[in-house]
Amino acid sequence: MLFSPYTIRDVTFKNRIVMSPMCMYACDREDGTVHNWHLVHYATRAVGQVGLIIVEATAVTPQGRISARDLGIWDDNHIDGLRTLTTLVHEQGANIGIQLAHAGRKATVSGEIIAPSPIPFDETMRTPKEMTKADIEETIHAFQQGARRAKEAGFDVIEIHAAHGYLINEFLSPLTNKRTDEYGGENRYRFLSEIIEAVKEVWNGPLFVRISAHDYHPDGLTVKDYVEYAKQMKAQGVDLIDVSSGAVVPAKIDAYPGYQVPFAETIRREANVPTGAVGLITSGLQAEEILRNGRADLIFIGRELLRNPYWPKTASSELGISLEAPKPYVRGW
Repeated sequence: MLFSPYTIRDVTFKNRIVMSPMCMYACDREDGTVHNWHLVHYATRAVGQVGLIIVEATAVTPQGRISARDLGIWDDNHIDGLRTLTTLVHEQGANIGIQLAHAGRKATVSGEIIAPSPIPFDETMRTPKEMTKADIEETIHAFQQGARRAKEAGFDVIEIHAAHGYLINEFLSPLTNKRTDEYGGENRYRFLSEIIEAVKEVWNGPLFVRISAHDYHPDGLTVKDYVEYAKQMKAQGVDLIDVSSGAVVPAKIDAYPGYQVPFAETIRREANVPTGAVGLITSGLQAEEILRNGRADLIFIGRELLRNPYWPKTASSELGISLEAPKPYVRGW
């Protein structure tokens, strides 16, 4: 199944292998534009036969960057470089998506940082400003404009980053959202809901959302809470939930091979929505087990693709599958 095609809306991925979005911190000019590093890095994984490549967390506002060297999509000047990137990846036979992001209180850029509530991540980080209604509206509009630019740049998939303790995740969790207005309490999902609706006004392609399905804190959210969120996402037209976990507050996480897969499995089964599994998935056999047992629909590979851009070839050999090589590589394949 790992090398079987998978179709969402009118886009077909040639296999179930997805390159997970991973920050590169490679914008040397600190202007958010694509550099040669990005062109080489992502195109190489396309040559390596990854089915879908999702570009790293790409900031919808300058203040929403995790670091000053993050990619950006807050300005029309970013479109040309991103279009060059999508063209390169398409030429090598892969599909490409982009993760639209805002770091919230975990931003490390200079200037004011914002969050649903004025609570710092830890004692080493700054206290954010509590967002006003105007801030919220401006940020939702920024996500929408990022989606418009992604469409103009030729991306096949948009993923909304609602995980890992960044802004949307901060709204979802009771640990970080202490608001008493219409975006707090029982309405913590509202911010994400309005972003989804705004994105859909300009985007009709496959739409993913990355979540952190467990806060790893006794007063935080668990996968049961995210089943309910996932049901709402599905009702809004989200096509797939990319299931990660943690990082909304400092917490010790017992990470081991496949430790997040049960979250993807639970959401897939109980919310009846396609999911992507991620987290220390390193072998073809492991990936195949996840798919064949109906635990997820796509396999998101992160660090293993940093170590080995031709991981699909390694996985195909483990599974006894003949994977066609790019013509220039046939003799070595």
